Amino acid sequence: MHTQTINQLQHAHDFAVINQRGEKRTLLVLMLTAVTMVVEIVAGAVFGSMALLADGWHMGTHVAAFMIAIFAYRYARRHADDPAYAFGTGKVSVLGGFASAVTLAAVALMMLVESLQRLFIPHDIHFNEAIAVALIGLLVNLISAFLLQDHHHHSHEHHHDDDDHAHHGHHHHDHNLRAAYMHVLADALTSLLAIVALTSGKFFGWVWLDPVMGIVGAAVITRWAWGLLRETGPVLLDESIGADYKARIQHAIESDADNRIADLHIWKVGPNDYAVIVSLVTHHPQAPEYYKALLSDFHRLSHITIEVNRCAGEPCATPAQAGG
Repeated sequence: MHTQTINQLQHAHDFAVINQRGEKRTLLVLMLTAVTMVVEIVAGAVFGSMALLADGWHMGTHVAAFMIAIFAYRYARRHADDPAYAFGTGKVSVLGGFASAVTLAAVALMMLVESLQRLFIPHDIHFNEAIAVALIGLLVNLISAFLLQDHHHHSHEHHHDDDDHAHHGHHHHDHNLRAAYMHVLADALTSLLAIVALTSGKFFGWVWLDPVMGIVGAAVITRWAWGLLRETGPVLLDESIGADYKARIQHAIESDADNRIADLHIWKVGPNDYAVIVSLVTHHPQAPEYYKALLSDFHRLSHITIEVNRCAGEPCATPAQAGG
């Protein structure tokens, strides 16, 4: 059995999502959030509001998350052509999103612990001042969400294995920007919960609602963090493509009865790009263009390597016999 290796690929190994407009908007949101964070933490400490302090602390973690996002954008762009990275820097934005998800989970835990303490040991609250600052925080959050939402909407891509053409367009799944947008939404939620709690405490005397809203906010943010972790984690662990899509690839190659796949590996090399290694056996090896044509409709495959093993005897080895 003779072996011939054919590499079919887009020679540029740049699978990073470089969203310059999203980067600029994220930087602006970073500055807005940093200023509001300082105001809310100081006001929460002075006026005794746990909900306001929680909102300020939450904003503090988001400042860190936005800094991670900015770093990820710039690092991916600067090292896009660095040969030290076999498949480029396509996963940098995913790593940024993963790190941001971890900060979301951390702040949710901080909010839960502090809120439980305040639930059993109530503190005096200056409602008027605290409500005013919380309203400012909510306004900043809404502005930030508006700045990021449009880019998040156009950057988000729903992954359906049966709809390959949806991935052939110009849409890009920017986990980095998605993480920043989720942080802004979490900020808006905690600001809104703080306003509800403070207003209820002022007019109805429901002081207990302040820490309860902190607990509710922690639960919701934990759920968002978990969702982001589930979305980014598999990409960092080289998750394979869906079983249906993989079966279609195998069927396309074996549509020629002389081709038999011995080994097939598909994994993500970027938010929207997959690499594939195919090892097949055949009696009649063809030119590279032949195998390229077999996979021409699979637009999600950005980097293709095919190993062709010439079968000298009859019959060719089955996939199980060929081994991996």
